[in-house]
Amino acid sequence: MVRIGDTIVSLDIIGERFRCDLSVCRGNCCRYGDAGAPLTPGESKILVSLFPILKSYLRPEGIDTIEQQGTSTTDFQGELVTPLINGEECAYTIVKDGIYMCGIEKAWHDGAIGFLKPLSCHLFPVRIKQFDDFTAVNYEKWSICQGGRESGRLNDLRVYRFLKQPLIRAFGGDWYNELETVRRELPASGISDI
Repeated sequence: MVRIGDTIVSLDIIGERFRCDLSVCRGNCCRYGDAGAPLTPGESKILVSLFPILKSYLRPEGIDTIEQQGTSTTDFQGELVTPLINGEECAYTIVKDGIYMCGIEKAWHDGAIGFLKPLSCHLFPVRIKQFDDFTAVNYEKWSICQGGRESGRLNDLRVYRFLKQPLIRAFGGDWYNELETVRRELPASGISDI
């Protein structure tokens, strides 16, 4: 682990390779999990205001789920998350050619809304967790992302570089530049490259 400002960052983010490969995973990160995608209170409010627009992008079962559960709900830990269709897939997913994708992101790409998607989705497979004194930034190695790990190795693309845009969205450009500095200094610090 390394500390950057008020964050504690897993070394896996710096050393592990990753590049999402939808042709292999089929977007299953939007489909499987213990709960919906984590949301901030601000994102929860945004989804309330955007739902009338998003309805034209979502599947009928997603719309029904959101109308029954709300645009966000709470998980078993009391955290805000996206609602799930039949307790499995995110209610905001769309399916194209058998691949699960984000309906929110589709609306954003079309210029219908100004909100890309929840930060937790943009950062995946990195997860952030806020504690009293720091924010933990960890890399989750889901089995469904094996294709992404293989693609990352083939392309020699590290997790933090694949996720440059969402990491800057989360923590800012100066934070990301510091992460780059840490990466360059790793061999000199005696920490072996992963």
